[in-house]
Amino acid sequence: MSSHALPAPSRLDVAADLLALLRDTSTEPRPDDQLEALTLAVAADLPVLLWGEPGIGKTAALNQLAASLDLPLTTVIASVHEPSDFSGLPVVGDDPAEQGVPMAPPDWAVRLVRAGRGLLFLDELSTAPPAVQAALLRLVLERRIGALRLPPGVRIVAAANPRASAADGWELSPPLANRFVHLKWTHDHEVVVRGLGGTWPRATLPRLDPEKLPEAVDFARRAVCGFLTARPPLVHRLPDGETRRGGPWPSPRSWEMTLRLIAFATAAGSSRDVLSPLVRGTVGDGPGLELLASLDRMDLPDPEVLLADPTGADLPERGDLRQAVLDAVVAAVRARPEKPRWDAAWALLARAAETGAPDLVVVPATTLAALRREDWDVPVTIGRLASAVSLSRRADRAADRVAARTAVGAKAGR
Repeated sequence: MSSHALPAPSRLDVAADLLALLRDTSTEPRPDDQLEALTLAVAADLPVLLWGEPGIGKTAALNQLAASLDLPLTTVIASVHEPSDFSGLPVVGDDPAEQGVPMAPPDWAVRLVRAGRGLLFLDELSTAPPAVQAALLRLVLERRIGALRLPPGVRIVAAANPRASAADGWELSPPLANRFVHLKWTHDHEVVVRGLGGTWPRATLPRLDPEKLPEAVDFARRAVCGFLTARPPLVHRLPDGETRRGGPWPSPRSWEMTLRLIAFATAAGSSRDVLSPLVRGTVGDGPGLELLASLDRMDLPDPEVLLADPTGADLPERGDLRQAVLDAVVAAVRARPEKPRWDAAWALLARAAETGAPDLVVVPATTLAALRREDWDVPVTIGRLASAVSLSRRADRAADRVAARTAVGAKAGR
């Protein structure tokens, strides 16, 4: 053996130094909708289940999340535990007949309680057998393990692979699935490349505006209650297939979770791109998309406000929302048909035609023209509309009459 050869421990020390350099990464503020959705659900104290193919980075994201939020991370592989590990282990005392048999919690639960805060990561959830899933129900919903209750500072996040790619995977039971916010975890090429280069996006809890809290709660309650009032069958709908039952579906419990998420997203000023996967991951794609469309309509301006100041109206840019606003204005005039309101509606339609797609004005203009009464003079604004869109025959005749009256008045003024 050469006298210059390094002893084996020194070589391992050098290897350890290299590994430390590889693990030495930094973070940066970077827009990431799925990471923001995860942190929003964590802030709302709702259990989150990340679905994704193996190797997609679910575990790495949870480690980075815990580090960014300065929370101790406790990882529990659900599939390698027995049901008693979550329901508690019986401990027989001196006199069971008098004292009973308490259920002792596992050591990881005791550590979380002592710390008072932390991130509990339930990994490989889809490989947990049904008996273990049943034992997890109380942990996920009530935060109890045996006789122990986890403190409010503990958040629960789980991860699972789709059954097709899970080793000996099981479908989630409907009761357990209905306790989670389901998020589909995917990789972003740019995030992965920059992260492998040493810089990952930074996970931060949403900044809630204290002044918006009452308004956010009111908005969320109106949104969910108004939607379910209009769609009562969606209050509780258990899916037919076993696979769909293992995902998000609507129930009173999941609607309560949705209400909380809307309130948090409103107080944080989160975008619809962040709220959308959360809502759909709580009550399912169909009900979730319906609710999101309803939220868009709630943000629309009041028709009466627009009729009061049509020339200064701020109309939505999106075509479907603009169409809904114009239809609502015409409906308001139909409900209370008065000449000033009719004229104001025409002025608003003219503004819409000048600032957006003219074809959106066709249907409301035709309907508004039909509301005219015999003693109402036709407003000059119809002429501005006629040059941009093809109105109904009745509206065309009205525009011709306005043009004729204008010409006669001009000659008389000479």
